[in-house]
Amino acid sequence: MHRRSFFQQLLEPSPEKQKSVTLPPLNLEKYTGPWTHAHAAHLLRRSVFGARYEDIKAFYTQGMDISLSILTNLQPVTDLPINYDFESDPNVPIGTSWVNKRFDPVNNTNNYRFRSLNGWTMGRLMAREMNLREKMTLFWHNHFPIADINEARYNFKYIDTFRQNPLGNFKDFTRKMTVDPAMLRYLNGNQNTKNAPNENYARELLELFTIGKGPIAGPGDYTNYTEEDVLAIAKVLTGWTDVGYRSPNLDIVTSTFRPNQHDTGTKKLSHRFNNITINNGGAEEYKTLIDIIFNKEEVSRFIARKLYRWFVFYAIDESIENAVIAPLAQIIRDNDYEIKPAVIALLSSAHFYSDFGCMIKNPLDFIASATSQNGIVVAGDMVQQYTTWNAFFQFASLLQMRYYGLPSVAGWKAYYQEPLYYQTWINSVTLPLRKSYTDALATLNLNTRGIRLDIDVLNTIKGFSNPADIESLINDVALVLFPKPLNEDQLATLKELMIPGLPDYEWTVEYEAHLAAPNDLVLRRAVEGKLRLLYAYMMKMPEYQLS
Repeated sequence: MHRRSFFQQLLEPSPEKQKSVTLPPLNLEKYTGPWTHAHAAHLLRRSVFGARYEDIKAFYTQGMDISLSILTNLQPVTDLPINYDFESDPNVPIGTSWVNKRFDPVNNTNNYRFRSLNGWTMGRLMAREMNLREKMTLFWHNHFPIADINEARYNFKYIDTFRQNPLGNFKDFTRKMTVDPAMLRYLNGNQNTKNAPNENYARELLELFTIGKGPIAGPGDYTNYTEEDVLAIAKVLTGWTDVGYRSPNLDIVTSTFRPNQHDTGTKKLSHRFNNITINNGGAEEYKTLIDIIFNKEEVSRFIARKLYRWFVFYAIDESIENAVIAPLAQIIRDNDYEIKPAVIALLSSAHFYSDFGCMIKNPLDFIASATSQNGIVVAGDMVQQYTTWNAFFQFASLLQMRYYGLPSVAGWKAYYQEPLYYQTWINSVTLPLRKSYTDALATLNLNTRGIRLDIDVLNTIKGFSNPADIESLINDVALVLFPKPLNEDQLATLKELMIPGLPDYEWTVEYEAHLAAPNDLVLRRAVEGKLRLLYAYMMKMPEYQLS
């Protein structure tokens, strides 16, 4: 299915309306057309969790190249999750971080540490940083999934690997994940020994993390690798284990190589890897293996498809494979698997800007964007902030997207499972929850630990191009909330909602009267009520679910 027909199917289900489909440019040539507010909004929508009107305006003024430079200029982060409210941890005073502090089994410090980690993680998503850090960190979390790791320090160490440099090197990430403590536990690498090889990580390293199966070519032969390779690679990876799991003695969690548990024999890969042999390399042997895997061209195509589905659309047919994936993979290989050049090429391509609004927001994007794009900030002291962030974290779980708890080693279904892909996010359970959430934000009904979270509608529209003009106002709201401009019927419906049966100038008169007497509570409530009605209605429209 093409991107345009997907959008039409979601919003205009009539088959007759899907017959004429304009295909997007099928190449990675740089976009050279007009740079509009809509183009700036599209780039931001796919790159950050919630951009405000002023952000869109700034990126429009700066142009595409400078905007991409800002989005990809990532400096190391130093903020850490903290003990925000618990006196039960003798090693971590309130207000300091626990990430390098030993576990206390007496007080089961995991309880508060997970609340701290989860809240801090949601706070990072909602911080409205104008760069790709959090979208790419989530990308890698989906690509190298973990779940059910009952040690908060392990989860932090794992995610920090990506967050520090999420536009970094794919090969380097693969090396690090192969011996990462959380991954060793999740896929049983810590049980992989010379006397009992465990194939779990070896299999997923090939099938899901680097090269993919490919079409089945025969018994145990998946075109890109064979069962013979899985067994040999499991032997290469023997001897590694994690250190520090729920330890009352060790501050730092890490991994270590046990030479006496490593298979020192020669491992031979199949004809899919040119029958290459790997001699005993001890603690460095896994790096040799990863170099061999990454010498295969298909690895670059595999990660290129993942990036395409993350940033552009899920459907990859033969034309997309040849005209977009192949050149994107070439960029990745030419840069020795550095991801940043490929992301810049994709986000600056005419293909990327050829269609807006063909993705359904994942739950984390939906939640964080709804607050950030509307100027909602989680204020208060650290207890109030962390408690509120945790409430958002738990709500994302209700919407079927839990950070640090992916449903399978393949990641979230929306990014791999045919035929629904992104449409997986919308169902009879999640859609009513989404609508109740936006209703609460628009109508003063969201309150956590004494913090009222709602859209300050009057302050939000002050920066719009002409808030006294009702058509201009509604179109500016749509620029922030929707991936595509309103059509005439939609605009007419929204005007009727605000000023039923009245001419446009009635809004101008009412709004300007409020500006002239801002302390007049009657005037303020009248204008504010109309704006809240507008936001509540628009955030329940199907278009708001799209990115």
